[in-house]
Amino acid sequence: MTKGVLIALDTDKIKANLKTNRIGKKVIVYSSTASTSDIAAQYAKNKANDGLVVLAEEQSAGRGRGGNKWFGCFGKSILCSILLIESKLDVETLPLTIAAATAEAIGKCVKTEARIKWPNDVILSNKKVAGILVESKKIGKHTAFIIGIGINCHQQKDDFPPDLQKTATSIDIETGSKIDRISLIKRLLASIDHWLTIAENNEQKVIERWQKLSTQLHHRVSLVYNRRRFTGNCIGVDPRHGLILNLDSGAIRMFHSAHTTIARD
Repeated sequence: MTKGVLIALDTDKIKANLKTNRIGKKVIVYSSTASTSDIAAQYAKNKANDGLVVLAEEQSAGRGRGGNKWFGCFGKSILCSILLIESKLDVETLPLTIAAATAEAIGKCVKTEARIKWPNDVILSNKKVAGILVESKKIGKHTAFIIGIGINCHQQKDDFPPDLQKTATSIDIETGSKIDRISLIKRLLASIDHWLTIAENNEQKVIERWQKLSTQLHHRVSLVYNRRRFTGNCIGVDPRHGLILNLDSGAIRMFHSAHTTIARD
């Protein structure tokens, strides 16, 4: 943790002693941009850019799941997109892997367990501290995956719009001190690199880690699937078919994340 003035993101400091095999060989930092994910997509034509990391202090058109806008103040967040050119993981397993890796990295930095709310939120003290969006694009003969991650770091309560103040938080709010964003980024990239390797060799380990960190497993969940509301007990997650609920009707059903949102109470 650090105190005092804001420390700007710095490519050289992020890459210094970064112990990764795939993620972060190339790191680009922007002061301001529309979307780090759109920039990462521009690099996808060249396979040599696999593992590229794009960061920004501010973005004007950052997006979350379902077309929602990702809220962020200048210099107060980690706004990050990672480019993977081809992946052995399918479209369900990859987000689970990134969620587990992100939660683990945040938890180690704040010294308390960060949890996962399916399909793409990381939670501290029952509030959202980070969001993840994984997109895929067909580029020529290969498929590029763009992993967008937003982490609230230096925000205080008044930085959030009124409608988010009860549901969103930041690392500084939860710890009472100022997080070193560069250290967190390095830990995040190392964690993603580590868990991608694990997932490619043993998918079950990722599922077990995700389940351990889940806020919903063994709890009642209400969700909306194709405009219909379903409620039941969450009994697991399938890497290819999504969240598994034992519905109040008695049926067991899987809900794919692409067509499902968690219902608000």
